[in-house]
Amino acid sequence: MLWRAAGPTASDIEVAVVHRPRYDDWSLPKGHLDPGETAPVAAVRELEEETGHSAVLGAFLKRVEYRIARGRKAVDYFSARVSGDVRSGFTPNEEVDELRWCTPPEAKGLLSYESDSEVLDLQTALPQQRTTLLLVRHAKAGKREHWAGDDDLRPLSDAGERQASALREMLATFGPDRVVSAPLLRCVQTVQGVAEDIGTEVAHETALSERSHAADPDAAVRRIVEIAADGGTPVVCSQGGVIPHVVETLAARGGVPLPATKRDGVAAKKGSLWQLTFDGRGRLVGANYLPSALPTPLPA
Repeated sequence: MLWRAAGPTASDIEVAVVHRPRYDDWSLPKGHLDPGETAPVAAVRELEEETGHSAVLGAFLKRVEYRIARGRKAVDYFSARVSGDVRSGFTPNEEVDELRWCTPPEAKGLLSYESDSEVLDLQTALPQQRTTLLLVRHAKAGKREHWAGDDDLRPLSDAGERQASALREMLATFGPDRVVSAPLLRCVQTVQGVAEDIGTEVAHETALSERSHAADPDAAVRRIVEIAADGGTPVVCSQGGVIPHVVETLAARGGVPLPATKRDGVAAKKGSLWQLTFDGRGRLVGANYLPSALPTPLPA
């Protein structure tokens, strides 16, 4: 859901509502995934195609599913802040012939569908101060038994390099501003490209490693909360033995329901991402799981 600042406080916003001539309706901008495209990348692309505005994604809002002629369609909605010049950009096109910037009450009166109004309600209910923390599990690094050296120095495999490249594109849609990683080569390599894109170094954090987690299971939880409390949009890379405990613990403390991703607990596949939204006090208020940015199964 595309929005822009419209006043001196964080609650003063306007949201983009578009008219679609094909359906003669007023809706929030939405679209389709291209083959192999992730939801965040598709969201930014479709917003620019429909509205002419580039955007930076924030909190995950909701997945809406509904019937279409050929079956069912699912749309993932993110809070999306306009970036660049908000005064220009829109040009009428085949899909959208009019765009209106509305206050939330104005948008509620204009939108044609209740599901869009529900998404708008979730946007307006977000805490004014919030942090989007992007918790990544490192990409594939081959099998441990096939590596003769120090396991901390086991590098990404060719498949892992491809996962890291796809993650780099997906993470960029959230406008990250710093990068923190467990001090293992495969973790650092997974997010090195993100750090290069924003002109920074990868900061090492031992509390995010499985070795430290075994000695003090809550150390990673405390460190994640500290990183979130600093604000902004940090990317944090850790391991599969750490992430499920962190996510489950924070969700339980914040009363946040987790999406059903795995029968036996919290999912954390290699190359996957948990998008965690915190309020200004470091309390988790939202969680969204994004599987590997490469949908095709890859060798180790």
